Amino acid sequence: MANTTLEGQRIGFIGCGAMARALAGGLVEAGVTPSHIVASDPFPAARSQFEDEIGARTTAHNAEVVTASDVVILAVKPGTVAGLLAALDDSPCEKPLWISIAAGIPLETLQSGLPSGARIVRTMPNTPALVGAGATAYYPADSVGEADLVLVEGILNVAGWCWRAPNEELLDAVTGLSGSGPAYVFLIIEALADAGVREGLPREVAQSLATRTVFGASKLALETGTHPGVLKDQVASPGGTTIAGLEQLEAGGVRAALYNAVRAATERSRALRDE
Repeated sequence: MANTTLEGQRIGFIGCGAMARALAGGLVEAGVTPSHIVASDPFPAARSQFEDEIGARTTAHNAEVVTASDVVILAVKPGTVAGLLAALDDSPCEKPLWISIAAGIPLETLQSGLPSGARIVRTMPNTPALVGAGATAYYPADSVGEADLVLVEGILNVAGWCWRAPNEELLDAVTGLSGSGPAYVFLIIEALADAGVREGLPREVAQSLATRTVFGASKLALETGTHPGVLKDQVASPGGTTIAGLEQLEAGGVRAALYNAVRAATERSRALRDE
């Protein structure tokens, strides 16, 4: 279905990696014509893959993207951001709305590399965005207007769901929970599948059961809006199999381990921001 918010917008990507291709592909599905998308990357192979998947024009020159775009999505490795912005001329950079998906790069760094008053939005996406099921938090600079925010949400929603954080500091907690969270879930899926194999299930069946169980449980929680504790209790019959399994999870400290994982990842995000 076409997204009227995106109609006529010229959208550029600096970086042709997997996340850029995922967003660009979602934009095309939402009604943005490939001729309104342009992307840059120093690597010919990355540009070729972007062209093949999206049908859009690419270039080796970042300045071309900036000049041609109403919105520029900064989709590069965090360590390259400062040098990349420093290499751009200020004048063309004043026009577009900038959306950064470079993990951990604070607004202060982005603002220092762009002209004063540039409209900049910092985001924290996660890897399920690659399949249109992402969870992205964002925080805008003061220079970003309400119309810009509508456009930002229109772009981010093509990759899943997005949330405007009330302050930038919360993006560290977002990193600890949803940014790093897919890895926690993959570990749980792997452990469940291994446990199924231990109990005699064929590997491929155990893998499918574990993956689909996590998917189905998440879908049920999202679509019903029911608190996960209530859903858990609905599965756990008195004296039954589930409560026996839950007893072992609590005894093994699974809840505390997840608390600690989110805390550790959040603290690491803060440390990286301050370095």
